[in-house]
Amino acid sequence: MNKNLLQELASSLQGRVLSDSLTKTLYATDASVYRKIPTAVTFPETIQDLKTLVHFANKHKIGLIPRTAGTSLAGQVVGEGIVVDTSKHFTKIVSVDEKNRQVTVQPGVIRDELNQYLEPYGLFFGPNTSTANRCMVGGMVGNNSSGTTSIKYGITREKIVSLKTILSDGNEVEFKALTISEFEEKKSLNTLEGTIYREIYKELSPKEVQERIFEEFPKPEIHRRNTGYAVDELLNTNVFGDTDDKINVCKLLSGSEGTLAFTTEITFRLDEIPPKFSAMVVTHYKTLEDCLSDVAPVMEHDLHLCEMMDRVILDCTKNNREQLKNRFFVDGDPAALLMLEVKAHTEEDLQKQIDALLITAKASGLSYSEAILRGADVNKAVALRKAGLGLLGNMVGDRKAVACIEDTAVAVADLKDFIGEFTQIMDGYKQSAVYYAHAGAGELHLRPILNLKKGDDVVMFRDITTDVAKLTKKYKGSFSGEHGDGIVRAEFIPLMIGEENYQLLRRIKSYFDPEGIFNPGKIVDAYPMDESLRYEVDRKEPEIKTLLDFSDSEGILKATEKCNGGGDCRKTEHAVGAMCPSFHATRDEKHTTRGRANALREYLTTGEKKNNFDQKELKEVFDLCLSCKACATECPSNVDVATLKAEFLYQYQEANGYPLRGKLFAYNTTLNKLGSKMPGLTNAVYDSKFFGGLLKKSAGVAPERTLPKVYSFNFDDYLQSFKNEQTITRQKVVLYIDEFSQYLDIELGKDAIEVLTKLGYDVQLFYAESGRTYLSKGFLKQAKKLALANIPKLKKFAANGLPVIGLEPSAVLTFRDEYKRFSQDSETTNAIAVNTFLLEEFLASEIEKKEITADLFTKEAKTVKIHAHCHQKSLSNQKVTFDVLNLPENYKVSIISSGCCGMAGSFGYEKEHYEVSMKVGELKLFPSVRKSPEDTIISANGTSCRHQIYDGTKRKALHPVTILKNALLAK
Repeated sequence: MNKNLLQELASSLQGRVLSDSLTKTLYATDASVYRKIPTAVTFPETIQDLKTLVHFANKHKIGLIPRTAGTSLAGQVVGEGIVVDTSKHFTKIVSVDEKNRQVTVQPGVIRDELNQYLEPYGLFFGPNTSTANRCMVGGMVGNNSSGTTSIKYGITREKIVSLKTILSDGNEVEFKALTISEFEEKKSLNTLEGTIYREIYKELSPKEVQERIFEEFPKPEIHRRNTGYAVDELLNTNVFGDTDDKINVCKLLSGSEGTLAFTTEITFRLDEIPPKFSAMVVTHYKTLEDCLSDVAPVMEHDLHLCEMMDRVILDCTKNNREQLKNRFFVDGDPAALLMLEVKAHTEEDLQKQIDALLITAKASGLSYSEAILRGADVNKAVALRKAGLGLLGNMVGDRKAVACIEDTAVAVADLKDFIGEFTQIMDGYKQSAVYYAHAGAGELHLRPILNLKKGDDVVMFRDITTDVAKLTKKYKGSFSGEHGDGIVRAEFIPLMIGEENYQLLRRIKSYFDPEGIFNPGKIVDAYPMDESLRYEVDRKEPEIKTLLDFSDSEGILKATEKCNGGGDCRKTEHAVGAMCPSFHATRDEKHTTRGRANALREYLTTGEKKNNFDQKELKEVFDLCLSCKACATECPSNVDVATLKAEFLYQYQEANGYPLRGKLFAYNTTLNKLGSKMPGLTNAVYDSKFFGGLLKKSAGVAPERTLPKVYSFNFDDYLQSFKNEQTITRQKVVLYIDEFSQYLDIELGKDAIEVLTKLGYDVQLFYAESGRTYLSKGFLKQAKKLALANIPKLKKFAANGLPVIGLEPSAVLTFRDEYKRFSQDSETTNAIAVNTFLLEEFLASEIEKKEITADLFTKEAKTVKIHAHCHQKSLSNQKVTFDVLNLPENYKVSIISSGCCGMAGSFGYEKEHYEVSMKVGELKLFPSVRKSPEDTIISANGTSCRHQIYDGTKRKALHPVTILKNALLAK
């Protein structure tokens, strides 16, 4: 499209219009296998903006692709027109009608955040997708989403009271339930709205049409059914059938994927919050057939959830740091398991339901083990199940579990037979599919494992989809249960409902949208399902040399391709976890893990430079990455953007030179060492308003920041003084004095020496620069040199059984993480990794073994709030700090749900990043610290975290070792 036309559009909108290469790249994909570069991306702010877009689209014959979180699996939100992203500005919860149990919202409201808002009212919105912590209700309406709890609380279509929309003529229209007389009034309107009602009545009135619909559409007992437009739902109303149910065109719009109208406001019917007490019975099976055979009998119980996971997905959980701890209930190596949740208002009733469920499970004799989970453990199991889709991205290599037949729904009674025939189809293709399912609803997420970079597998992609579509038709099932038709399944709608019914859908589309501007290529007149794939078929794979070792992903390109677009990184600060702090602050797609992985993948494969890392667009997407490493754990596919950024910075700077400020931060330890020769003078310069200000200005440091003071201290003498006074009663340990403890936070080193020696440990000191400052600025050659120098020393400690204990997470955890990418000797680096500990990890282990007891510490009562370093959250866990600080028996300890502090080493010092840095801190951490009483101890084990807390709140945070030192009784 002509740039002048887009500029004209931009000038007429209150929101932004972007058509740069990076933005179009970011919006070219969703969570499907498709890639279509849009003409532009818009971020409307008002209803008038949306009307203007509709008029523009009509005038210039261009499609409008509605988009919220972009988590669609079938390609619903990719297209060549103008993407309309309502996730940024249409995010208001308009009103709550407590009496009628209804809520009115805009389409960009996140499902889980809606329920957080509704909790004080004792109400909630029932449909619960695996993406509920970032998916938005507009997308749920578009897909008619269901989720794990649909067997109890129904599907989105059943919850819609009314929809405010903009029709294709630009007029605002509200759809809601109508009496027959109201319906007649609508038919008489001389507007597009009137035309829609008249034509719907005309099309659906003939008995032969109704009979054909009932004959060809999925069985009515299958409530997860999105194949085409839900015209069958309109027949069960007062206008067309013998029923008192009012006709509501919202039932047609739900599941229409934005192809009929543009939704601006939704009113939902709500349910009361589920009963307080919950439990889950997890039945284990040796075969998939045994598992499926148990579905029908267990569904006789009042289940809130009945989910199935197979061995393939369960195995994927072993490779994910976050989910590994959530598979605690898995007994042995089951071929499949069922997760059965029950709820009750009393413990007594809950136990009765558990007992009854166990009787049913044991009666069949098919389950070899039944785990019973309660309370928080249920949530962990549910989290494991929800991560299933993303976990499939953990499959190393080009063969992936592909979404094409993953949305099949059949009647529960047909489930076992359907799977039997499906397995025969897959055997014919020599395929081992992935099975996971909303088994209680007959919804099967079946995925073949294909390499869509290869032409032969693309052919199989179509063939398998066709064969399974025919099988689904045989059982009168729904080919699109809850993930929608999109691109991948829309082609098969004529097969599923018959050609005449399909032509009816085409006509209905034309009544709503005569010019075809709303999300073209979806549901009717579909794009081919085997074209416009994310990867060019049979391409020659680019050879990309890296300094870091990405062999665990078969290279850096495949490391980016692990991102399947599921969008876990789009959760906000209101959700659990730290990923992704820059998105939390900006709400921009380019600042998500997904955005960065997609951009790097795109430019590495389509760039035409000798060094395809040398792209200004890549510099832009990585600029606000805080290298917190939350994505390495919280992303189900383990996309580690911090490591990708380090490699990018190295490659980019090799091509463009290393900036002065980057050198100052990278070589910070060298400078601190020099400064420590004359600490008094150095600190006087730093404190000087003139000289310190000049230093900050010349280095590009934010003037609001305080420069850390440097010190000189002899730790060896200090250690010896304690050894002379203490009796060694415990093992020998190595205390790692890192670059931060040696020259900046010397009190930590001193406190650690005091704590460990007073506890009776034989302490040996190890001085080394970890390389963290070099890594953070992309100086990988220098970081590698340090790593290769440190590895032999660390290897020796490991060989001698001497645990290495560190204080600064970003330094000591480098031994566990990045050092593996610098050395080819995996045996040695793995040995080093398991021999490396945070101080809290080591002490927590000793406490567990009863080596350290509470009687060594004060009985004084104190309150402690913990903020843990991001690298600890990613590579270790916060609980070790919690356990250690709980050792003094009258200490009341809690963990701040704080995410990232926002400082991230040098990031928060850089003047252009200062505002974002402080905004990240203000999201959770700063408010929590400020509302804590002054006598509450704030614990933070990261040096950057402590500086950020002070700069943001003027509260001094203490490292856990200092808190322990202050709590130790004199010896």
